[in-house]
Amino acid sequence: MRQIWFTRGYLARLSQIPTWQACARSAHSVFCAAALVAVAGVVVGAGRTSANTQMTAAAFQAWVQDFRRDALTKGISPQTFDAAFAKVKAPAKSVVKSVSTQPEVVRTSGDYVSSLVSDGRVQLGREKLEGHRALLSSVESAFGVDARVVVALWGVETYYGRLSGKHSIIQSLATLAATHRRRAKYWRAELLAALKIIEGRHVTAENFKGSWAGAMGHIQFMPTTYHSHAVDFDRDGRRDIWDSKADALASASKFLKAKGWVPGEPWGFEVRLPENFDFDRAGPDVKLPLITWQKKAVVPAKGIGWPEVNGRLRLLLPEGASGPAFLVTQNFSVLMRYNPSTRYALAVAHLSDRIAGAPDFAQAWPSAKNALRRGERKELQRLLSAKGHNIGPVDGIIGATTREAIRAFQKVSGLPADGHPSQQLLSRLRTASNN
Repeated sequence: MRQIWFTRGYLARLSQIPTWQACARSAHSVFCAAALVAVAGVVVGAGRTSANTQMTAAAFQAWVQDFRRDALTKGISPQTFDAAFAKVKAPAKSVVKSVSTQPEVVRTSGDYVSSLVSDGRVQLGREKLEGHRALLSSVESAFGVDARVVVALWGVETYYGRLSGKHSIIQSLATLAATHRRRAKYWRAELLAALKIIEGRHVTAENFKGSWAGAMGHIQFMPTTYHSHAVDFDRDGRRDIWDSKADALASASKFLKAKGWVPGEPWGFEVRLPENFDFDRAGPDVKLPLITWQKKAVVPAKGIGWPEVNGRLRLLLPEGASGPAFLVTQNFSVLMRYNPSTRYALAVAHLSDRIAGAPDFAQAWPSAKNALRRGERKELQRLLSAKGHNIGPVDGIIGATTREAIRAFQKVSGLPADGHPSQQLLSRLRTASNN
């Protein structure tokens, strides 16, 4: 589930980190919460962390008592706190290990989306859509979010509830709050929010399970998001996103509606670009009416008619000029509010289309061999900097500044100025640097 503590600039860079982009785990937002932990406190791939990985059980218990005093002043009863922490005696080794050993994962958008939009996930999604038709129709009527999108989000997050996490939420969040110094305030807030869920009797401490990073239930809400958006759709007196599909799916729909979902509008569609296309139009801030894109000779990729779209659209090139291209709407941006990754949003969007019977993408994805590892991305940044381009810090993170530098080099080199890093681009930079 989304996190709330980063700035827009930090988010723009974060969404380009391979660990972040590779959120293709059984519960997607579980891993993305984990990636946020890693990026906030770990130099990715280097093994350094701001977490206190050597915290003793005695020190942890001292921290728990200090937190207990704070929690009681904020409305948590002694009975709730003590029951929740009855089995929490020391930092969870699995959580500490997960924070401190985040691997670097290099995957293309095609690999990522394909892993989440598998034939099995598509088929099961169709079964869920049909089997819960009455519920989903009610949820769609209440919040205006396409039922197929809600089912797809459910499928990407937890494989339709099959893989929602078995970690104790209290144990996980307490470990993170006590040991993760750089984001201690954030994790304390999530832990307090988790205790308030128990205090409200929406779930018992024994059944309070989720990811090691604190994401919960069928739709992987973080505790603070639960308080903002979870609903009691089945009207049993509890907002139960763990065992009630009605509450879980309605809660996800409410979140999307609150973030600006436009009823009846598609997320977007694949397109084909003309030769000599001006890739300056591919910037994240460039949004144009459909008629303008049509005048630029952009056409639907599958030879079908244009969908009905009222708002402005932006061009999305997940793998640069050599991969599929998409025109996306406001609703695609809303999916990114659930999880700020273009790959995540594209996976949910494509899965929703496949559940509805649509075919796979028309354009093939580039080979995974074209992706750059962290060391190669840093080399690319150093070579760009040596040529006088502003790339910001040499950190292997291909953020907005580095992409602008890439575009500048591509333009003077006669390459499609898509701002996308690749093995071919790195090779061209190496050659240019030797001349």
